[in-house]
Amino acid sequence: MGENRIKNYPTIGCCGLDCGLCPRYYTVGSSRCPGCCGPDFFNKHSSCSYITCCVKIRKLEVCARCEEFPCAKFASWLTDGEEYDSFLTYKRAHRNLVFIRNHGVEKFIEQQDKRIKLLETMIKDFDDGRSKSFYCIAATLLPLKDIEAALNETEQKIKAEKAGLDDLKNRSQILKRFLNDFAAQEGIELKLRKKVRQ
Repeated sequence: MGENRIKNYPTIGCCGLDCGLCPRYYTVGSSRCPGCCGPDFFNKHSSCSYITCCVKIRKLEVCARCEEFPCAKFASWLTDGEEYDSFLTYKRAHRNLVFIRNHGVEKFIEQQDKRIKLLETMIKDFDDGRSKSFYCIAATLLPLKDIEAALNETEQKIKAEKAGLDDLKNRSQILKRFLNDFAAQEGIELKLRKKVRQ
């Protein structure tokens, strides 16, 4: 691992969250999160029991590399993670760790890097100031082929409508429509699942 880093890949949380596909990772300003154990992480996040166990004590990149995975610590987190989200979706966290366990973290990062590039395109070219979270969810949950197809179809529709680069509201609406169409075909809902308070 790097000399000043305790993790090589801050875009994947040791718990399996897609930090590189999180809206806070793309926030401009002091509230920007650098990803799991990224630069200045511990000044923004005082503690995380997963980081303490996985990274600090066991010196692992992700929990999937632990002989005890999935351990008792994951029992409630995995149950809640399959049902509820916070400001990013938890739907793929467990699947990400299983993928890493079976194929290695480098193979996962290779796939995630493709998603990150597509997300960065969506944010740069189609964010109307209100769509970043939606694009992060789409980049996390949709198959790569669907994200690529949605971007291609959006570009074709924009050309046909002669929409300008500065018309971000229209551009965003077109892309969201295509992303939602592909999501519906896959049986995926592109929204965060909130826990109902009793």
